[in-house]
Amino acid sequence: MEDVGSITKIYAHYVLHSASSFETDPPDEKEMLRRRAHTLELKLPYLVAEIDGVVAGYAYATPYRPRAAYRYTVENSVYIHADHARKGLGRLLLTDVIRACEEFGARQMVAVIGDSGNVASIGLHLACGFRHVGVLNAVGFKFGRWVDTVLMQRQLSAGASSLPV
Repeated sequence: MEDVGSITKIYAHYVLHSASSFETDPPDEKEMLRRRAHTLELKLPYLVAEIDGVVAGYAYATPYRPRAAYRYTVENSVYIHADHARKGLGRLLLTDVIRACEEFGARQMVAVIGDSGNVASIGLHLACGFRHVGVLNAVGFKFGRWVDTVLMQRQLSAGASSLPV
């Protein structure tokens, strides 16, 4: 994948400069490529947005947890290059990830947002139909401070109103 270098740099920015990711060391291109390949092997979406031929952001969904009972629940991730933040690109990407996960057959989507002060991500998820379902207080330690995790959830398709097919 030719975009892996740009994706790796975008993610490294978040790892090094924010608590939105609880990783403390940015993964290299080989690891980012492995993660992408794993997502695609599972038939889940991994989308890249370009503006004028330059990677501006990416988003994907992964299984929420590995145990079988969670198989209809996915977790989303959205990362936007700092030069393109707050321009609606995150909403476009997340909307497409939601649509792809509904086509996949997922019934619930969970957002695990690093840092209760991450108003951009919380606002994005609210705008895309997620609801706030909880906060795990002080579960991470990064940049010399304790960091919360905000949990948000969105029903996909019929959600829990019917059995999966």
